[in-house]
Amino acid sequence: MLPWTRITQVQIIIAFTVYSFLVNGDVRYSVQEEKTKGAFIGNIAKDLGFNDQRLKSGKAHIYTEGGTEYIELNVNKGILVVRDRIDREQICGRIIPCLLHFQIVLENPMEFHRVTIDVVDINDNSPSFLKKNIRLEISESSLPGALFPLPSAIDSDIGVNTIKSYTLTPNDHFKLKIETQSDGSSSVNLILETPLDREKQEELVLLLTAFDGGEPQRSGTVEINIIVLDANDNPPVFTQKVYKAALPEDSLLGAVVIRVNATDADKDTNGQIKYLFSHLTDNAQDIFEINPDSGEIKLIGQIDYENNKIYEITVEAKDVGGLASSSKVIIEVIDINDNTPFINLMSVSNQISEDSSPGTVIAMINVQDKDSGRNSKVSCTVNNNNPFKLTSSLNNFYTLQTDGFLDREKVSQYNITIMARDEGEPSLSTTQTITLQISDVNDNAPTFEKQHYKTYIMENNTPGSSFFLVRAKDDDFGLNSRITYLLAETGINTISVSSFVSVNSDEGVLYAVRSFDYEQLSHFQVSVTAKDRGSPPLSSNVIIDVYIQDQNDNHPEVLYPVPSKGSLAAEFVPRSADVGYLVTKIVAVDKDSGQNAWLSYKIVKSTDHTLFEVGLHNGEVRTIRQIMEKDSTKQRMTVLVEDSGQPSHSATANINVAITDSFAMAITEFSDLTHENSSDGDIRFYLVLALVIVSFIFIVFIIVLISLKLHKWRRSKLFNEYSNGTLPVIPYYPPRYAEVGATGTLCHVYNYEVCLTTDSGKGEFKYVKPVLQSPVEVDSTGTKTTQHVTDFKRNLFPDMYIQGNTAVTLTFR
Repeated sequence: MLPWTRITQVQIIIAFTVYSFLVNGDVRYSVQEEKTKGAFIGNIAKDLGFNDQRLKSGKAHIYTEGGTEYIELNVNKGILVVRDRIDREQICGRIIPCLLHFQIVLENPMEFHRVTIDVVDINDNSPSFLKKNIRLEISESSLPGALFPLPSAIDSDIGVNTIKSYTLTPNDHFKLKIETQSDGSSSVNLILETPLDREKQEELVLLLTAFDGGEPQRSGTVEINIIVLDANDNPPVFTQKVYKAALPEDSLLGAVVIRVNATDADKDTNGQIKYLFSHLTDNAQDIFEINPDSGEIKLIGQIDYENNKIYEITVEAKDVGGLASSSKVIIEVIDINDNTPFINLMSVSNQISEDSSPGTVIAMINVQDKDSGRNSKVSCTVNNNNPFKLTSSLNNFYTLQTDGFLDREKVSQYNITIMARDEGEPSLSTTQTITLQISDVNDNAPTFEKQHYKTYIMENNTPGSSFFLVRAKDDDFGLNSRITYLLAETGINTISVSSFVSVNSDEGVLYAVRSFDYEQLSHFQVSVTAKDRGSPPLSSNVIIDVYIQDQNDNHPEVLYPVPSKGSLAAEFVPRSADVGYLVTKIVAVDKDSGQNAWLSYKIVKSTDHTLFEVGLHNGEVRTIRQIMEKDSTKQRMTVLVEDSGQPSHSATANINVAITDSFAMAITEFSDLTHENSSDGDIRFYLVLALVIVSFIFIVFIIVLISLKLHKWRRSKLFNEYSNGTLPVIPYYPPRYAEVGATGTLCHVYNYEVCLTTDSGKGEFKYVKPVLQSPVEVDSTGTKTTQHVTDFKRNLFPDMYIQGNTAVTLTFR
């Protein structure tokens, strides 16, 4: 059998080798316990291959899983030093090797490295005994070789620094016997070498000294008082050398853990056995108790698997005569799932840009569970309704990353709930929430509610007045959502739009720069640009149709009859005219539009109110009764032309009507009518002028009759070209007086042909219906149509196209 010290060294080496394969750290150092604060451990920057600035720029810090930091990182020098007193016995107890694990965490980019510190034991603890005095009662009948167990010394150190040997002084009757147990511990027994004689020496005092193997060597002593009793030569004997029991950590107080049993061959009082604890570790005296009579061991205190997994108790059985034996009781604590997982946030970012790419690291997480086995296996998840995922890098280490693209306009803040759940029965879990703010980037252009607006402004407006408001919204935040409104540079009739409209750059209010005139400009377009203040800026446009609304600011204008200086044109009405005879038509226009251009006609003054009437809306003057002999041949009326605007405007037209039986008489009456207010000299002048005109008209009329006879065959030929056999009447279109809205009194075209001869007084009037179809192409402006019609009539009816008063073609629109 190998010596005890060699066995211990071999076990330590084997344990250290096995543990080295289990621990796979990035960097590993060794440090002796009880090193002074600031003691150098290792150059971590060099060993990790970092430059001098990496630890500073990465904000390197130490993350310790256990929560107690014994090591300090000097970022400036890149070294590890002792921060606090390291007591290997306090940290690891008898665990070999004693390792401290922590992580070096860096940011920008995030990374961490595991560091393992092997705490090397030094001989800083002396062997000690639980009792200062040991009292032994030995019967004088004890034979040489009798074995008396002694309490073992305790040394918190390990390896070579633990207990190596014992000595006993004085040594006349006894010697020591050291035995190594299966678990590596040692038991001390006192062996009687020579019989005792109570009569010679009733009490013996021995000194037991325990030595460790450290440098320098330490020792501890205990005094042994041996009482020599009268004959009791059979010590109790346990049925087992080692008792084992398993106890769940949630066992109730008072539960029986195990029962030990010993027998004594002696009888009577010498055979009565009492049980007691002779050696307890890890404060077991506060957790367990033994019934001295039955040997039952009960639970009297709380046990925790996480604090202590195994309890070792030495139970002693002693008879009344003082003979005793011992046995070891090993109580194994069974773990239950009574600890929830714990989430440690090693590093976390509370804000991230919305344009971050998928896979951006947000946090580094470490998850722990103090339980063991399956109860300590932890899985970590995040809530599924968020675009994030957890990636496991090492055992119980996770990185929280983005799992998609972010949009601040949809979600500006995420509450990421991390859940850690173990595999125990029942399973326990814990959660921790990370609040992540999404910072904005300028990825949204301003938008208008509509792409096309319509607005109206009254003409004759005040310059500088507002007339419309455009609003755009931007889903971005802060400066990226601040909108500036600008006018797009366009032209209105070759004039810059800024000469008509201006816009408030902050509020989007449109102002009229000038006063508008509907008759000059009825509609124009404005393009407004909304631009945000992001970098780079984004913009959008909107089109605004501006319609100028008409005001009643124009008076009606009478086009026919056209007043001339000193005289008015006269209309001729035969006495034989029927009721409803069309005397004339008043043609008037209004430059306004809509209701402002709706004209109405009424006679406000007339020589005879019972003879004529005027159409309220068409301006046609017609007879309302038969003309009688007593009616005056000279009639005058004043017609009021009034629009429908508010307030309304009006104009007047004076009409002279000559009632006659013949054309010559009509000329005379017309001359008298137009000159009745002139002086005598004027009358003579106009009489001569009238005779000349009558003569001229007569000659022209003769020429027309001759022309008609010569070209009668030509007219017949043209009539045959039409299927209905009727001759189309070519209308004459005067210049158009149409306003922008295409409203007013000139919306309908009336074509009349009036042929007056010297016998017109007998009722030879020809009424021609309006032409529905015309072979002549009509120009929309009316400028070319008149010339075309004139040319056509010259060619088609040369005998009827006579200037003067003989043949007159009136075209009314």
